[in-house]
Amino acid sequence: MDKLKQLESFVSVAARGSLTAAAQAEGVAPAVIGRRLDALEERLGVKLMLRTTRRISLTHEGSAFLEDCQRLLADLANAEASVSAGGVKASGYLRVTAPAGFGRRHVAPLVPRFLQQHPDVNVSLNLSDRVVDIVNEGYDCAVRVGDLPDSSLVSVRLADNRRLCVATPGYLARAGRPAHPSELSRHQCLTLSSDASQTRGWAFTIDGAVTHLRPSGRVDCSDGQVLHDWCVAGLGIAWRSTWEVEGQVARGDLLSVLDEFAAPPNGIYAVFPQRKHLPLRVRLWIDFLKHSYGDPGYWKG
Repeated sequence: MDKLKQLESFVSVAARGSLTAAAQAEGVAPAVIGRRLDALEERLGVKLMLRTTRRISLTHEGSAFLEDCQRLLADLANAEASVSAGGVKASGYLRVTAPAGFGRRHVAPLVPRFLQQHPDVNVSLNLSDRVVDIVNEGYDCAVRVGDLPDSSLVSVRLADNRRLCVATPGYLARAGRPAHPSELSRHQCLTLSSDASQTRGWAFTIDGAVTHLRPSGRVDCSDGQVLHDWCVAGLGIAWRSTWEVEGQVARGDLLSVLDEFAAPPNGIYAVFPQRKHLPLRVRLWIDFLKHSYGDPGYWKG
């Protein structure tokens, strides 16, 4: 307990700039704070602060030690909060970003339930197909779909994301079912336009290797939701993610084709700046998403 009090007093003095202000915050005499700092420096064998009658400044060692102390005390606060009132207790602002289409369908609808479980948390959700720089733009977590580029960010895989070739029963009755990806050239394929972010085409496993094809049709669009809507309207075959169409496939509204040529799945990820010292609200949010997406019935619902 004495060691913890020493660390708390050290951080308090560093934050407030004086023994007097730190003592007032703790409700003790300034001499008590001074004795704690003296004991801490003696125990460590290093000078942490340069104290004069006018000001207090940190030494080089003190600045480095302060960062460690702040993280340690934050971890302790999170640990205590996690068991307070007999359960998990999180608070503060949670800033999340996600792709627009996926976010509308599979992030935004989960937020009310998360808030209900954690009433002291506030959520700010950004939906954008732009790859947000979560570090420089101040986001706690990003939900991302697809292959992740190499980066210093930490990721947690939440679920698999597979792609399916789908069409309505009506379209396939008119045009026939393709038996091989090469036959897509004889079909109306609903593709992203050339100015969209997906430029490599549709991926298939052919002769044991992943091959990208660029089928075409009478229409294309830069918006994936529009392609999905056109597919449901019977305009042709679309290459869509399971998160978007699995429920319709399960109901029979859409039929999948070329399943035996499907490429290996990529992933749906939670991405965040660092693994250690995550705020409790961020850890709970990631666990909440993983639990929700891990329910086999979720994607069919």
